[in-house]
Amino acid sequence: MQSPLKEIFMKKAEIKQMLLDLREETLKKIAENMKMEIGHLQEAIADIYDLADDERGRQFSILISDLDREKLEQIDDALERLEEGSYGICEECGQKISLARLKVRPFAKYCVSCKSIIEKTNEYLHEEKDGLPYRRVIQNPEETEE
Repeated sequence: MQSPLKEIFMKKAEIKQMLLDLREETLKKIAENMKMEIGHLQEAIADIYDLADDERGRQFSILISDLDREKLEQIDDALERLEEGSYGICEECGQKISLARLKVRPFAKYCVSCKSIIEKTNEYLHEEKDGLPYRRVIQNPEETEE
C-alpha cells in the first residue's frame, strides 16, 4: 500500500507530465501555423479572388495562433502554480478545484462555480458596455432625423 505522501507526489508528477505534453503539442501547432504563414507569403497571388481567400485564411491562422499562444501562457502559469504548491486551488474562492475539471482543463485557475460567476459577470459587463453607445445616440426616443 502506498503512503498518502507518495500518492500526492505521483499525482503531481502525472499532472506535470500532462501539462508538459500539452505544452509540447501547443508549440508544435504554433510552429505548423508559422510554417503555413511563411508558405502563404512566398506564393504569388494570381487574382483578386485568390488574394481575398488567402487573406481570410491568413487571418484565421493568426487568430488560431493567438489562441494557441494564450493557451501556452496558461499552461506555463499552471506549471508555475504546480511548483509553488498552489495548483488545483481556485484563485477566486480558495477551494480545491475538482479533479474532473483539472483532467478536462489542466490549466484551470478557477473552480466551476467561480468560473461560471466570472463568465456571467463578464457577459453582463460586455452587454452593458455594448449598449451604452446606442443609449447616447438617441437621448429621447421621440427625436428623429429631419
